[in-house]
Amino acid sequence: MITKLEMLVDTAKQGKTMKLVVAAAHDEDVLGAICKAAIDKIIDPILVGDKNEILAIADRQGLEISNYEIHDITDLYEAAKFSVKLVSEGKGDFLMKGLIDTAILLKAVLDKEYGLRTDRLLSHVMIYEVPHYHKLIYLTDGGMNIEPSFDEKVKITENAIDACKALGNKVVKVAAIAAKEKVSEKMPTTVDARKLQELCEQGHFGPNAIVEGPLALDLAISKDAAAIKKFKSEVSGDVDILLVPTIEVGNGIGKTLTYLAGAESAGIIMGAKVPVVLTSRADSYEAKLYSIALGSVISMNS
Repeated sequence: MITKLEMLVDTAKQGKTMKLVVAAAHDEDVLGAICKAAIDKIIDPILVGDKNEILAIADRQGLEISNYEIHDITDLYEAAKFSVKLVSEGKGDFLMKGLIDTAILLKAVLDKEYGLRTDRLLSHVMIYEVPHYHKLIYLTDGGMNIEPSFDEKVKITENAIDACKALGNKVVKVAAIAAKEKVSEKMPTTVDARKLQELCEQGHFGPNAIVEGPLALDLAISKDAAAIKKFKSEVSGDVDILLVPTIEVGNGIGKTLTYLAGAESAGIIMGAKVPVVLTSRADSYEAKLYSIALGSVISMNS
């Protein structure tokens, strides 16, 4: 089981070199991370975008990209469409967002004619390496689905479990987060959380998944908090996945982990035929590299 992000990079290095298609690759920070991943033989990059700008960025940063496959497409909509088609045709193993709006790329991913859509819901999974926690924490969905319905939460949970298992977790422990651990009709989030737990008990998420809910955040991540509150749990203090009820909760927890707890992170979109690497402009160079490694490992094991 991968418990550190550096272990994730090492795993990607030791595995098969995967073909990464980058839509609108003329991005300073993204291109640097891509080149590092290529040097480490994690990926074989295929760059789609403004070729002149890509070459100018490489020259400014002293990056050697002469051996890279580059497709010169300056229009962002066409770059997204072409990138997705490459992956759909089997010429790439996974996809990454460059200097392009997320909506433009995902519209191409979901296109019925040439896209990468499945019957699953697209959802965002962030992985955090948090100081003083003994393993990686998976957070979903703080990046895509705003206020998911119960059925959407089921699919978001499925995607996160798949990501977790791809990184070697044999048993996946999920906490459906709410403000308290008691079910109340006045708080629909708690009702959904308990329904997810019951669905898991019926075997929906497979034999090696444990979903509990509702759990307040302290009960999910702290055995001491569970002991003080006399709360019996199989996941408290050993949770893998924090399933949040809304995007605001996920965004708040994620930003807190990054900016106040000093966590390192990696992010991926699950639910398409291949993983889609989606990083923020504010993400560190390391976060971009970790995200590329994450996409490589998941595509390798899917």
